[in-house]
Amino acid sequence: MTNEIWHSFLLVAVVAAVTLVLRAAPFLLFPADKPTPSWVLYLGKMLPSAVMGMLIVYCLKGVSPAVAPYGLPEAIALAAVIFLHLWKRNTLLSIAAGTITYMVLVQLVF
Repeated sequence: MTNEIWHSFLLVAVVAAVTLVLRAAPFLLFPADKPTPSWVLYLGKMLPSAVMGMLIVYCLKGVSPAVAPYGLPEAIALAAVIFLHLWKRNTLLSIAAGTITYMVLVQLVF
């Protein structure tokens, strides 16, 4: 085998091993016969909101209100996401519709 094939094989093997370890870790660290630690429950409650906040900041970091189109596609897409999420309470629908809205605005309108 050439070096490229070995490299690809080892890369897939390492990724598979890391995925297996990460999937098994919760079962090994927190057995079913013991209660889940309070800090894990706290992280499970707080991290989704923190991650969403960081994603919003990351997505909007390059927007300049001083340069055309003045952040309008981003603002409209963000408003669509917020409206749909408050209305339907469906995260997948909100994100998909916001992405589609943004792409249509950027490609066809602005």
